[in-house]
Amino acid sequence: MELVLDVENTVTNRGGKVHLDPFEETNRLVQVGVQEVNTGIQNIYNFDHVEAHDFDGSQGRQLQSKLDKATLLIMHNAQHDMPWLWESGFKYDGPIYDTMLAEYVLMRGNHVEMTSTGSFKKKSISLANCAERRNLDFQKGDTLKTYFKDGYNTNEIPLKELTYYLQCDLSTTRVLYVALQEDYAKPESESLINIRDITFKVCLSLSRMYSSGLKVDLDALESVRSEFETEKAEIEERLQVKVRKLMGDTPINLNSPAQMSEVVYSCKPIDKKEWVQLFEFTKTDKEYKDAVKANTTYMRKTTAFTCPDCSGTGSVYRIKKDGTKFSRPNKCKSCESRGYQLKKSNELAGLGFMPPSKSWVSANGFSTGKDNLSALMTTARANKMDSAVDFLKDLKRLSAISSYLSSFVEGISNFTKKDGYLHVGLTQHITSTGRFSGRNPNMQNMPRGGTFPVKKVFVSRWEGGHICECDFAQLEFRVAAFLAQDDVAISEIESGFDVHSYTAEVITDAGQSTTRQEAKEHTFAPLFGATGYGRTPAEASYYHQFIEKYKGIARWHKKLGDEAIRYQKITNVGGRQYAFPNTERRANGLPTNFTMIKNYPVQGFATGDIVPVVLVELENRLMPMRSTLVNSVHDSMVIDIHPYEKDQVIEIINTMNMDLHEIIYDYYKVKMNVPLLLEAKIGPNWLDTHDV
Repeated sequence: MELVLDVENTVTNRGGKVHLDPFEETNRLVQVGVQEVNTGIQNIYNFDHVEAHDFDGSQGRQLQSKLDKATLLIMHNAQHDMPWLWESGFKYDGPIYDTMLAEYVLMRGNHVEMTSTGSFKKKSISLANCAERRNLDFQKGDTLKTYFKDGYNTNEIPLKELTYYLQCDLSTTRVLYVALQEDYAKPESESLINIRDITFKVCLSLSRMYSSGLKVDLDALESVRSEFETEKAEIEERLQVKVRKLMGDTPINLNSPAQMSEVVYSCKPIDKKEWVQLFEFTKTDKEYKDAVKANTTYMRKTTAFTCPDCSGTGSVYRIKKDGTKFSRPNKCKSCESRGYQLKKSNELAGLGFMPPSKSWVSANGFSTGKDNLSALMTTARANKMDSAVDFLKDLKRLSAISSYLSSFVEGISNFTKKDGYLHVGLTQHITSTGRFSGRNPNMQNMPRGGTFPVKKVFVSRWEGGHICECDFAQLEFRVAAFLAQDDVAISEIESGFDVHSYTAEVITDAGQSTTRQEAKEHTFAPLFGATGYGRTPAEASYYHQFIEKYKGIARWHKKLGDEAIRYQKITNVGGRQYAFPNTERRANGLPTNFTMIKNYPVQGFATGDIVPVVLVELENRLMPMRSTLVNSVHDSMVIDIHPYEKDQVIEIINTMNMDLHEIIYDYYKVKMNVPLLLEAKIGPNWLDTHDV
């Protein structure tokens, strides 16, 4: 029996965040609705509503009876519904069909649509939006939103209205399921059927991983917070001293992107409202530079002097007709209430960098993101601008620490439950390539490498247990070598050639001394569309060298571009498709969207196809044990190992390494001729690990 299912539950507002999960102490399962696909018969089971409670367990027994008969469970966002079922004591271990994920796969990575105003927005795959795009019947009312806005929780909404809402969602999911089946039956969707079905299997593994949770050492978390805050204060103090030298007495907020743009680039937009639009039609370097020159004003160093209008108080009094002051002062407009005014000198303020291309334009002037700062640091080193290098290094580190504190330290603190577990949410429907995206918090944004301090807060749930990270070695480069069948790349992989040292050597020989670690950011960048434009001449020489060295990859890139132009889509080796509507050939012979055309197939097959199925297989092999998967980041998987199972888990990983090609063939019928490697590290926490 094919059964549509949907769950209604209470939510908790805590720490400024909405918690929808079953692991939150105060959350309750309110209703579960099911509908038979063939007959359309619906059943609504009430569990914890102010008007209806399952005191005798009869509702639960009836629901379990339905689940026992189900041959397929159909949901819209199964990763929400399945943990609620499991955590509420219900059992179902059969196949699922997630209409949200099925829609995602059919989108073929094209997740943007044009609005009625001509702008673009991300396509929503909510149940209502999926139904609306297909002109299916669905509940358009905002009844529940109104109740939530008025402060009601789910179990307080009148039972009749909540039940009707749930019934409508069941019916909509059912007709959407039928419509999706028709879409997948079309010839152009044939290769997507396997991708869809694999996506459903991965969804179940991620749901079980989400339920397992990852143990957090809260004392270690507070220690990391303290270390970050101390370092942040030290950097801010240094930067303020440097800013004073660069800008004079002009007040600068280090957390303001607009003001930091002024410091770094020594200019600011004349009209911020029109600023970004000014560069939409600039094509050549000259047009870009002319637009910058015509629409910015240079920053000048300033000297402060006491405001003569308010005598330094920041406020002034209006005078009445009788010559007396009004009782309440007004803000001084002459000095904007600061108590001082600024006198500009003729000396240029700031670092004086020229942003190299219009891609650096932002709403705040020019971007000071980490990639931009890295590029400017390289330029500064090449030109022996030591003080600028130090400033940019501090600015980049400050941005990183601020992000770590807000995204990770606060995120982990907010979403860790009272039992000390963080339930890691990995979604499959956000990225264009198929790779996982994280939430609450998004650990996919963790810096690569093994030195990130936040990792030490994640520990084993067992006394004497271990945290193990299995990480693919150079997965995307190996996948690119395979997809392009590049003889040079394949030979280097088989021989263990150190590609990062080679990158450093090329850049150094071109006149810019570079370490192996510094070179890493460049090594594989050309795989994903980077051309070296905007880089230093020495760095750009490596990007040119890459194309000369890996001619097979260059030929493959051209082939991808031709395919996208001809078919308006690319079908990857595993069957996943990427749509590139309106792609056409430019005057220089290259296709539009070329960066994405080169990027999607590599990232998609590596982290959108290979990593997920290896994760599923790893989970299957761990099933009889207490050790469990708890996270996946980029191309790695994290296992919480029971103290008595360490040797068994290591053996499983060794066996997985021998079986990787077979696993990929079993799922995708793709025969790989490039070796893949899982490297494992184990330790008492996620940070302090050693190779095994």
